[in-house]
Amino acid sequence: MGTILKQYFKPMAVTALALSFVAALMAPLSADALTNDVATAKSNETSTGSVLGGVPTRITWEAVVDDGEQVASLTVQLPEGSSFTDESSVKLTVLDGTERLRVSDTPSINAADASVSVDFSEPVDAGKRIRLEMYKTALPNTTEEVTIPATATDPSGKSFDVAIDEESNVKIKVQEASFATKITTWLDEQEWVQAWNSNTFLRTFLKPQVIISSIPVVFKGWLVSLLLCAIGFPLAVVFGLAFSFAKISPYRILHGIAGLYTGVVRGTPLFLQIYIAFFGLPMLGLNLNPYLVAIFVLAFNSGAYLCEIFRAGIQSIHKGQFEAARSLGMNAVTTMFSVIIPQTIRRVIPTATSEFILLYKDTSLLAAVGVMELMLFSKSVVANTGSMTPYIVAACFYLLVTVPLIRFVTNLENKLAAADGAGGSSKSKKKAAKAKRIASKAASKETATAHAEATEVSASGAQSEKQ
Repeated sequence: MGTILKQYFKPMAVTALALSFVAALMAPLSADALTNDVATAKSNETSTGSVLGGVPTRITWEAVVDDGEQVASLTVQLPEGSSFTDESSVKLTVLDGTERLRVSDTPSINAADASVSVDFSEPVDAGKRIRLEMYKTALPNTTEEVTIPATATDPSGKSFDVAIDEESNVKIKVQEASFATKITTWLDEQEWVQAWNSNTFLRTFLKPQVIISSIPVVFKGWLVSLLLCAIGFPLAVVFGLAFSFAKISPYRILHGIAGLYTGVVRGTPLFLQIYIAFFGLPMLGLNLNPYLVAIFVLAFNSGAYLCEIFRAGIQSIHKGQFEAARSLGMNAVTTMFSVIIPQTIRRVIPTATSEFILLYKDTSLLAAVGVMELMLFSKSVVANTGSMTPYIVAACFYLLVTVPLIRFVTNLENKLAAADGAGGSSKSKKKAAKAKRIASKAASKETATAHAEATEVSASGAQSEKQ
């Protein structure tokens, strides 16, 4: 039995000894002599402060040499899909606590596999921090969290993977770059764009990169402004019609309320009304949604002007229209909505459209109280870029609505004037033709009378001669 155990135990002991020897040889290869605890990327997105993939940014990578260890070389491997620009550079810093140590070593960039390597002339001792700052480096154009692995060697030439401190924030959250951002990045590399931007005026007001990057942001504000008008203007029409009826009402109380409303609202600036609504209502305990308050203020202000427009349009209809409708048995309400209002709308469309244009432009005043509309979206981009170009882009978005509407109002007024002129000329022609017919009949009648008188005279003369 003992002989059998010896036969099996001896090979097992040899095998265990061999495995221990192999493990001892492999241990330095898997040891962690360097720990990565910092990996960050500077924001390259002006509107959100995010890190966009495929767009150059600055990456900072740091690691601390563990106790009892030394580092002779270091290679940092960027994630797959990363790239360096032609002007990229890497800055190496070695810190002993807060003290910067003088390092003459220069990191080398391998653009093929997107890695950075550095061979230290003197090994970096334990406790010291190695910092690599990689400028104009683009991370993969994807939406995910990426880590930056690295490998190092000690003075004996043995390599090891750099450990990652899981408790530190070493993951970089990357967002996929938009189409506009890709175009902006392409423009940065164009020589004609660089020549264009060399002019101070063009760079300040018409910088191509800022134009492209600000369009998506300003577009959001443009939609908000349109939505404010799309809801506020119909509400203003309701205010205008209600108070216009009150103003032409025979009741003095209603007439007085309407007069007070139009007088106060039209006599004070909209900017002041916005401030009263946004800062006065919270003092009364009414903390409403800012967009709801904005819609109400715009509608309340525009309704005062529409009130006068509708009142003038109603009073321009001839009184005979009222009398004719009442003679047909219509009551006052039916007469107003079936006979008077349809004719009034035709007459006030140009003026009411002009009021809509004013309301649309007045939405810019809401930026003063923090309502995110077209103007405030533009202002946010200006604050991030330091260029006035986003304001020019905002002006184009305003003109995108106002110019066609102004053209529409002009054409409509011309058509209405032409229709009225054609109607007037046709009436004049009819009157002239009627007068001509009357004159012709009169002339014919006078000719016949004269002929009859001449015949009578001739007949009397002939009779006298006969006698």
